Amino acid sequence: MPKIENNIRQVTQRVEQSARDAGRDPADVLLLAVSKTRSAEDIRCAVDAGLTNFGENYVQEAVEKIALLNKNLGEELNKEPLQWHFIGPLQSNKTRVVAESFNWVHSVDRLKIAQRLSEQRPAELGPLNICLQVNIDNEASKSGFSPNETLPAALAIIKLPNLCLRGLMAIPQSQQTLEKQKIAFYALHNLRDQINQTLDNSEKLDTLSMGMSNDLEAAISQGSTMVRVGTDIFGKRDPQNSLKESNRND
Repeated sequence: MPKIENNIRQVTQRVEQSARDAGRDPADVLLLAVSKTRSAEDIRCAVDAGLTNFGENYVQEAVEKIALLNKNLGEELNKEPLQWHFIGPLQSNKTRVVAESFNWVHSVDRLKIAQRLSEQRPAELGPLNICLQVNIDNEASKSGFSPNETLPAALAIIKLPNLCLRGLMAIPQSQQTLEKQKIAFYALHNLRDQINQTLDNSEKLDTLSMGMSNDLEAAISQGSTMVRVGTDIFGKRDPQNSLKESNRND
């Protein structure tokens, strides 16, 4: 699928240019391909184009693709292992599957979820990387820790075994200008720095998961280390497929 390969090339160029414009090393910004509702074939095309990190929102759909792709790619010794990131809302009854199947969870939005992930993470897989989801604009319609709740949550979660608290994630309100987009991203970066002032060097947070197709330039300018891009890599989603997935009890 040449279109996906071309899209990846264009997005990669945007990421690299944005990093250089901010005086940053482009290698410090990871491109996370949001592959929810996308086929295993589409993901395989992205892998062939050089991507190894994929974000999923729907648990059952994700574990089926993970099993299929890990098996197929495991038979090819020259392929780097894929890293799977859970980035969607996570219900308590889905934590075991996520703890057993993913490398990262970006959407930890309450202490209970972190505790369950810690309890259910198989020891042989090593610590599960997590980010705390922050409701950076205090929107009533969004989940996540409020900025004031984030430090106490981090201090509690960092003590849990089988987890590695890596950083913060946010999905700010949509803004129409670059300067307005930067405001929320600056606030998340500043919050991460405030938390790090209270942590030992071995515990400091190194990840800011922020920025998507429409605002990755603003996010990178404010220190994003991971941008989550779906549409600009895989194209627009099939409305029927998206509706079906949004109605799943995941």
